[in-house]
Amino acid sequence: MENILAYVLTVFTAFFAIMNPITNVPIFIKLTEGQEQKKKREIATTACLVAFAIIVAFILIGKYIFQIFGLTIPAFKIFGGILVFYIGFGMLQTKKKGGHLLKETVYDDGVTISPLAIPIMAGPGTIVTAMNFVVNANFFHLLITITILALLVFVSYLAFINSNRIVNLLGAKNVVIIEKIMGIILGVFGVNMLIEGIKLAFNV
Repeated sequence: MENILAYVLTVFTAFFAIMNPITNVPIFIKLTEGQEQKKKREIATTACLVAFAIIVAFILIGKYIFQIFGLTIPAFKIFGGILVFYIGFGMLQTKKKGGHLLKETVYDDGVTISPLAIPIMAGPGTIVTAMNFVVNANFFHLLITITILALLVFVSYLAFINSNRIVNLLGAKNVVIIEKIMGIILGVFGVNMLIEGIKLAFNV
């Protein structure tokens, strides 16, 4: 039971950190600027469903991808660890993540899929993190991972449709602070993935 609880907490923390339901709110506000609340709900719904479908697809067929291309679990964990660490490290930088995106992106119907669903929600880091949890897992762990993913996607949806309230409540500075904390968590998680990959590669 303790192992299951630890697994649930680990998966939830990793997904929460990398999907950034709170820190993605300013991006959503900018991308949907000038839209009515009903339209914003439609955008949030579509983006979340698309992101969820993409990540679940990688979770379910990840093993087959490994087999087709002859990839190994240690190599995946090492690369995944480096990538996740890099994303976390980037979140700790002074320059606001996604700042360039916010300045140049103007709303059209396409932004629902890209960049909102891909790569903001279903980016390489999220996909790698999801696959890392299930690449060598049983059906029960697979089910837990998908369930937690669904929960975080729903949390992201709630954050999007309540985006203005969240920013007014927390304030822009506190949103940035949350992003930095998530960056630290992601950095540590990435290092942990890297260590696991090295241990598997060298049978340590």
